Amino acid sequence: MRNLIAFPLLILAALFQSAILSRFTLLSGYADILLVLLAAWALQERVTSAWHWAFLTSILIGFISRLPWPVTVIGYFSIVYMAQILQRRVWEAPLLAMFAVTFASTIWMHLLSFLVLSFLGSPLPFGDVLGWITLPSLLLNMLIAIPVYAWMRDLAHWVYPSEAVA
Repeated sequence: MRNLIAFPLLILAALFQSAILSRFTLLSGYADILLVLLAAWALQERVTSAWHWAFLTSILIGFISRLPWPVTVIGYFSIVYMAQILQRRVWEAPLLAMFAVTFASTIWMHLLSFLVLSFLGSPLPFGDVLGWITLPSLLLNMLIAIPVYAWMRDLAHWVYPSEAVA
Protein backbone atom coordinates (compact mmCIF):
# COMPACT_ATOMS: atom_id res chain seq x y z
CA MET A 1 0.00 0.00 0.00
CA ARG A 2 2.87 2.35 0.77
CA ASN A 3 4.27 1.90 -2.72
CA LEU A 4 1.10 3.28 -4.30
CA ILE A 5 2.13 6.85 -3.44
CA ALA A 6 4.84 6.55 -6.10
CA PHE A 7 2.44 6.30 -9.03
CA PRO A 8 0.63 9.65 -8.74
CA LEU A 9 3.68 11.47 -7.41
CA LEU A 10 6.07 10.35 -10.14
CA ILE A 11 3.49 10.79 -12.89
CA LEU A 12 2.77 14.34 -11.70
CA ALA A 13 6.50 15.05 -11.44
CA ALA A 14 7.05 13.73 -14.99
CA LEU A 15 4.23 15.91 -16.28
CA PHE A 16 5.60 18.90 -14.37
CA GLN A 17 9.06 18.31 -15.77
CA SER A 18 7.97 17.85 -19.36
CA ALA A 19 5.40 20.66 -19.40
CA ILE A 20 6.85 23.35 -17.12
CA LEU A 21 10.44 22.74 -16.02
CA SER A 22 11.67 22.03 -19.53
CA ARG A 23 10.63 25.59 -20.47
CA PHE A 24 12.85 27.14 -17.80
CA THR A 25 16.28 26.61 -19.27
CA LEU A 26 19.67 27.94 -18.34
CA LEU A 27 21.65 27.99 -21.58
CA SER A 28 20.44 24.60 -22.87
CA GLY A 29 20.18 22.77 -19.55
CA TYR A 30 17.10 22.27 -17.43
CA ALA A 31 16.35 20.83 -14.01
CA ASP A 32 15.61 17.12 -13.78
CA ILE A 33 13.00 16.93 -11.02
CA LEU A 34 12.63 13.15 -11.32
CA LEU A 35 16.34 12.62 -10.77
CA VAL A 36 16.33 14.86 -7.70
CA LEU A 37 13.09 13.30 -6.36
CA LEU A 38 14.51 9.82 -6.72
CA ALA A 39 17.77 10.78 -5.03
CA ALA A 40 15.94 12.48 -2.15
CA TRP A 41 13.59 9.51 -1.68
CA ALA A 42 16.44 7.00 -1.71
CA LEU A 43 18.32 9.02 0.93
CA GLN A 44 15.51 8.69 3.49
CA GLU A 45 16.46 6.16 6.14
CA ARG A 46 12.98 4.66 6.59
CA VAL A 47 12.29 4.15 2.91
CA THR A 48 12.29 0.59 1.62
CA SER A 49 10.72 1.20 -1.79
CA ALA A 50 13.42 3.24 -3.54
CA TRP A 51 14.10 0.47 -6.06
CA HIS A 52 10.42 0.42 -7.04
CA TRP A 53 10.56 4.17 -7.55
CA ALA A 54 13.67 3.80 -9.73
CA PHE A 55 11.90 1.25 -11.91
CA LEU A 56 8.81 3.42 -12.31
CA THR A 57 10.92 6.51 -12.97
CA SER A 58 12.94 4.74 -15.66
CA ILE A 59 9.73 3.60 -17.35
CA LEU A 60 8.30 7.14 -17.28
CA ILE A 61 11.48 8.73 -18.61
CA GLY A 62 11.75 5.97 -21.20
CA PHE A 63 8.36 7.03 -22.56
CA ILE A 64 9.01 10.77 -22.32
CA SER A 65 12.52 10.94 -23.73
CA ARG A 66 13.99 9.36 -26.81
CA LEU A 67 16.82 7.73 -24.90
CA PRO A 68 16.98 3.95 -25.10
CA TRP A 69 15.23 2.33 -22.15
CA PRO A 70 18.36 0.53 -20.83
CA VAL A 71 20.06 3.92 -20.39
CA THR A 72 17.30 5.15 -18.09
CA VAL A 73 17.22 1.86 -16.17
CA ILE A 74 20.99 1.83 -15.62
CA GLY A 75 21.02 5.53 -14.78
CA TYR A 76 18.18 5.62 -12.27
CA PHE A 77 19.06 2.34 -10.59
CA SER A 78 22.62 3.58 -10.13
CA ILE A 79 21.23 6.78 -8.55
CA VAL A 80 19.37 4.71 -5.96
CA TYR A 81 22.43 2.56 -5.35
CA MET A 82 24.63 5.64 -4.90
CA ALA A 83 22.10 7.29 -2.59
CA GLN A 84 21.72 4.23 -0.40
CA ILE A 85 25.48 3.84 -0.05
CA LEU A 86 25.85 7.50 0.93
CA GLN A 87 22.84 7.31 3.25
CA ARG A 88 24.58 4.57 5.23
CA ARG A 89 27.92 6.39 5.37
CA VAL A 90 26.96 10.09 5.71
CA TRP A 91 23.93 9.70 7.94
CA GLU A 92 24.72 12.69 10.14
CA ALA A 93 24.84 15.16 7.24
CA PRO A 94 21.82 14.42 5.05
CA LEU A 95 22.03 17.65 3.04
CA LEU A 96 25.66 16.95 2.22
CA ALA A 97 24.60 13.51 1.02
CA MET A 98 21.79 15.08 -1.03
CA PHE A 99 24.19 17.49 -2.71
CA ALA A 100 26.71 14.72 -3.36
CA VAL A 101 24.11 12.39 -4.88
CA THR A 102 22.57 15.20 -6.94
CA PHE A 103 25.99 16.24 -8.23
CA ALA A 104 27.20 12.74 -9.03
CA SER A 105 23.91 11.53 -10.49
CA THR A 106 23.52 14.56 -12.76
CA ILE A 107 27.04 14.07 -14.09
CA TRP A 108 26.46 10.31 -14.43
CA MET A 109 23.15 10.63 -16.29
CA HIS A 110 24.55 13.24 -18.68
CA LEU A 111 27.71 11.23 -19.31
CA LEU A 112 25.72 8.05 -19.89
CA SER A 113 23.33 9.87 -22.23
CA PHE A 114 26.22 11.48 -24.10
CA LEU A 115 28.00 8.15 -24.58
CA VAL A 116 24.88 6.42 -25.88
CA LEU A 117 23.97 9.30 -28.18
CA SER A 118 27.54 9.43 -29.49
CA PHE A 119 27.42 5.69 -30.14
CA LEU A 120 24.12 6.15 -32.00
CA GLY A 121 25.70 8.78 -34.25
CA SER A 122 24.92 12.15 -32.67
CA PRO A 123 27.67 14.64 -33.64
CA LEU A 124 27.74 16.58 -30.36
CA PRO A 125 31.18 17.76 -29.15
CA PHE A 126 31.87 16.86 -25.53
CA GLY A 127 32.96 20.39 -24.57
CA ASP A 128 29.75 21.92 -25.87
CA VAL A 129 27.60 19.33 -24.10
CA LEU A 130 29.48 19.91 -20.86
CA GLY A 131 29.34 23.70 -21.03
CA TRP A 132 25.89 24.24 -22.51
CA ILE A 133 23.85 21.36 -21.06
CA THR A 134 25.51 19.50 -18.19
CA LEU A 135 26.84 22.35 -16.03
CA PRO A 136 23.65 24.46 -16.27
CA SER A 137 21.55 21.37 -15.51
CA LEU A 138 23.81 20.63 -12.56
CA LEU A 139 23.31 24.14 -11.19
CA LEU A 140 19.53 23.94 -11.56
CA ASN A 141 19.42 20.48 -9.97
CA MET A 142 21.48 21.73 -7.02
CA LEU A 143 19.11 24.69 -6.61
CA ILE A 144 16.05 22.45 -6.33
CA ALA A 145 17.81 19.82 -4.20
CA ILE A 146 17.12 21.40 -0.79
CA PRO A 147 13.36 21.99 -1.21
CA VAL A 148 12.86 18.60 -2.83
CA TYR A 149 14.83 16.89 -0.04
CA ALA A 150 12.72 18.62 2.63
CA TRP A 151 9.52 17.67 0.85
CA MET A 152 10.58 14.04 0.42
CA ARG A 153 11.68 13.86 4.07
CA ASP A 154 8.21 14.98 5.14
CA LEU A 155 6.60 12.53 2.74
CA ALA A 156 8.77 9.70 4.08
CA HIS A 157 7.73 10.54 7.65
CA TRP A 158 4.10 10.48 6.56
CA VAL A 159 4.36 7.23 4.56
CA TYR A 160 6.69 5.49 7.04
CA PRO A 161 5.73 6.71 10.52
CA SER A 162 8.14 6.04 13.41
CA GLU A 163 6.03 3.39 15.10
CA ALA A 164 5.68 1.40 11.85
CA VAL A 165 9.42 0.91 11.48
CA ALA A 166 10.47 -2.61 12.34
